[in-house]
Amino acid sequence: MGVEGGRGEAAGSAPVGAVDQLPVELKATTREFLKALTSPTRQRIMLLFARGAELSVGEVAEQVGIGQSTASEQLSVLRRGGIVTSRREGKIVLYRSDRDGALEVLA
Repeated sequence: MGVEGGRGEAAGSAPVGAVDQLPVELKATTREFLKALTSPTRQRIMLLFARGAELSVGEVAEQVGIGQSTASEQLSVLRRGGIVTSRREGKIVLYRSDRDGALEVLA
């Protein structure tokens, strides 16, 4: 069975728990970083930010073709992984690439 539809796996993503089975020597921040990279949806989101864009959850959802709640969840994983950062502008939260955070995780 392929990645999609296999037991314990979400459609279009790496096997559930795959990152958790990595060697224990990895720092927790490194685990979160690697986990953030496993999803094709998060990879598409990261491509939006690769060009230096700063986007709201709604803009990410629209450009990637996913619901706002899904976009919010995926952005949270990317933020915990040190890949994106956010700032509030009034009632809107804007997200952008966090290159410094990613480099710190990998150091």
